[in-house]
Amino acid sequence: MTPPEIGRGYAGRMSDPSPGYPAPNPSSGAAEYPAPPVPALALRGLAKRFGDKIAVNGISLDVPAGSFYGVVGPNGAGKTTTLSMATGLLRPDFGTAFIHGVDVWERPLEAKKLMGILPDGVRLFDRLSGEQLVSYAGLLRGMDRSVVQSRVQDLLAALDLGKDAGTLVVDYSAGMRKKIALASALIHAPRLLVLDEPFESVDPVSAANIRGILEQYVASGGTVIVSSHVMDLVQRMCDHVAVVSAGRVLAAGTVDEVRAGATLEDRFVALVGGGMHTGGLEWLRTF
Repeated sequence: MTPPEIGRGYAGRMSDPSPGYPAPNPSSGAAEYPAPPVPALALRGLAKRFGDKIAVNGISLDVPAGSFYGVVGPNGAGKTTTLSMATGLLRPDFGTAFIHGVDVWERPLEAKKLMGILPDGVRLFDRLSGEQLVSYAGLLRGMDRSVVQSRVQDLLAALDLGKDAGTLVVDYSAGMRKKIALASALIHAPRLLVLDEPFESVDPVSAANIRGILEQYVASGGTVIVSSHVMDLVQRMCDHVAVVSAGRVLAAGTVDEVRAGATLEDRFVALVGGGMHTGGLEWLRTF
């Protein structure tokens, strides 16, 4: 039975391989129109509870193919839990996710071939060198060894890790670990990249480098979903955004639609609630 407060209005898992788009009825006599493009990621009624806490409460969302999509929300909003369920890392209590029309939970191997993931708090095989780690990621996906070797060198050079290719990952800085994890997510040229806080602990030069790579990837037809707390970065980098709070989507659409003439940060604060509370600190002075 569905708990009273979780997944309300959702009665089970969807099985339609083209989420949201009913099949045409050839006997209806109606004019035929081209089917709308299938989203790169479609979430349908995702819900998750941890004990008494509802982390995600019936999230449904479409991420257009070819978009640079930002997911923003306060700490504890359910962003990481949602992305973990969307990518097959955490089983939802209710609902499902589709990657380019492929059900993540019914056809997991097929779905996972389509995506590269940089999860929050990523744990790496840090007793491998950077070069070995990215090579392992490619070979694990069944890629030809010669192709893997070529792509590893390209990725390490693009991410400015060439000189550290032979260094053990355990000796990498936090920012370098982010970059080597991104290289591992890109090695098989996925159609969708899901990145949870990819710029955390990354220096400005490396962040600009990563943004350039991601923008080129989207321009070539890929889709990027990025979770971030940096509103200015999302506003400048993304073309679509979803604001998530308390396990629900408060607003979603193009960045201009969501910010509605204000800055994304101001709109975010207005949607989520709260603000600056500085009263009671009158004693905090140095004169």
